[in-house]
Amino acid sequence: MTNHHSDHSGAPRLRDEDGDYLHALGEHIRDLRVRRGMTRAILARDSGVSVRYLAQLESGDGNISILRLRQVAQAMAMPLQEIIRVGPEPAAELTLLEQFLARLSPAQLTEAGKLLRGAFENRTRRQRIALVGLRGAGKSSLGKLLATHLKVPFIELADIIEQTAGTSMSEVFSLYGQAAYRRYERRSLEWLIENHDSFVLSTGGSISTEPATFDHLLTSCYTVWLKASPAEHMARVIAQGDRRPMGDDREAMQDLERILVGREPMYRKADAAVNTSGLTIEQSLAELLKQVSA
Repeated sequence: MTNHHSDHSGAPRLRDEDGDYLHALGEHIRDLRVRRGMTRAILARDSGVSVRYLAQLESGDGNISILRLRQVAQAMAMPLQEIIRVGPEPAAELTLLEQFLARLSPAQLTEAGKLLRGAFENRTRRQRIALVGLRGAGKSSLGKLLATHLKVPFIELADIIEQTAGTSMSEVFSLYGQAAYRRYERRSLEWLIENHDSFVLSTGGSISTEPATFDHLLTSCYTVWLKASPAEHMARVIAQGDRRPMGDDREAMQDLERILVGREPMYRKADAAVNTSGLTIEQSLAELLKQVSA
């Protein structure tokens, strides 16, 4: 027996709760896309799914088959992500740990993360300083000054990615797509940590969207979140003559705010934060030095 009805045209008519689910799913997919800094056209190219379908999906008019799959998951009393996961079963310890962590409050989860990282912390991580945050926060300019002050190398993760891939960043994206970039990013970070005991590292703004890579960064480096208001981020990037993050999208500021909101929970996992809004580069450096020498 179906849970859907038809209108007079014969097209299936969704229950209110199904329509609400598809709308929420579309919003979630759009948030994930924007958070990763991908335009709809880029996602269409990399996924092989048409721009038209992605637009429908993000507006809540996705294919009804996802609702069928959701019904199966609900009938089995299982999360949808468990239904669609394939591959070896996770270790029993991991399954139990996930269940335990799921019962904790956000504050307790933060404390649990600190305890786990402290128990397995890389003892040389304080000598490796990684700057995270959106473009325009000052990671490169402040990172170079900080490295000079500490007498350690300054490294742009993007440069290591290009060396690893054997081509430019733009070519990595245009030839291989974002999925390949993420693999190069993880591989480059692992190489850096294995081969350098000390540095100041400027990371890509979207590194926080890859949980495994970001966790490796947090456990191997002393991380500092350089933050600023969305308006100041935008002004700084435009002042550099670079509008790539937003292209010519008239919703640029709205998307930038979505990116910041989406990434902020992960950025907050950094060891320290420096708000560079309204500060000169000298004042920002002074604040940064306070944090890394604390």
